[in-house]
Amino acid sequence: MKHIEHVEEIFSLLKKDLTKYRQPIVSRPKKEYTDTPFTTLISCLLSLRTKDKVTEQASLQLLQKYDTPEKILRLSEQKIISLIYPVGFYKTKAKRIRQISQTLIEKYNGSVPEDFNELLTLNGVGRKTANIVMVYGFKKHGYIPIDVHCHRIPNRLGWINTKTPEETENELKKIIPEHYWDDFNDLFVTFGQTICVPISPFCSRCPIELFCKKILVTKHR
Repeated sequence: MKHIEHVEEIFSLLKKDLTKYRQPIVSRPKKEYTDTPFTTLISCLLSLRTKDKVTEQASLQLLQKYDTPEKILRLSEQKIISLIYPVGFYKTKAKRIRQISQTLIEKYNGSVPEDFNELLTLNGVGRKTANIVMVYGFKKHGYIPIDVHCHRIPNRLGWINTKTPEETENELKKIIPEHYWDDFNDLFVTFGQTICVPISPFCSRCPIELFCKKILVTKHR
């Protein structure tokens, strides 16, 4: 079985170096609203195709007061839009947030299902969101949420050669020791937003440059 050389050192260096950057609100341990599987789910839905700063603002505006499905359903779709604007696809997301809240009340007694496959049945919830809810909402082990950064960077490092996030998830589970899975998303999202950016990454200040094969990197800083 393939393994990652120096994996312990790589994760240790990333953890140490990335503490100076602000974590995404979805994975942040201490939030300014009640931290539950439901608020994790909604915040993650807001984050899709949206910058972190905008996601954080929208999450705070919505979830500081409306942190349960019951409270969400007291709001009109237009009111939700006004609270989450300008996240990407805010009209679609407002509709989905109400639909999901209704489903949770009708089917799950107002609770988010603590089952990965059940989460995937909720409207608008894909593998990334379901994995995030399991890891950061339910604090469950055995899951690796994969977003664009978590897909791009392991391929850039030369760990894997995959085409889709689902392939990346499956391949990483084969080569990353399981005790690193919980930290993977948080570390690599922060890393991908600040240093290992998509175009012209900051290799000159990268804590793990020594271990990177720079696959498909044509220009760097």
